[in-house]
Amino acid sequence: ALHDALMKRLRSLGDFEIAPKKTYLSLRRKKQFAMVGPATKSEIEVGLNCKSLTGGKRLKKLPAGRMCNYAVRISEPGEIDGEVLAWAREAYEAAG
Repeated sequence: ALHDALMKRLRSLGDFEIAPKKTYLSLRRKKQFAMVGPATKSEIEVGLNCKSLTGGKRLKKLPAGRMCNYAVRISEPGEIDGEVLAWAREAYEAAG
């Protein structure tokens, strides 16, 4: 249910391709803008591929060399809020 709620909200960004990988989904326009996969049994991690993101305490900067620059963990549908969607939109727009 959490995954479905997240994907429904991300679909509001516009058209993008979903490429299933072994342990996550790659979300792409001209290039990958996000990854969605399990973090724990009760959390989903959304990796965002955008160098210019800024934000609150939930946005975690990832080490250099990773596929995404930032990540945010979501444990309930209420956490898929305007802040998360703003970060996702910025990554989406940067991916062309």
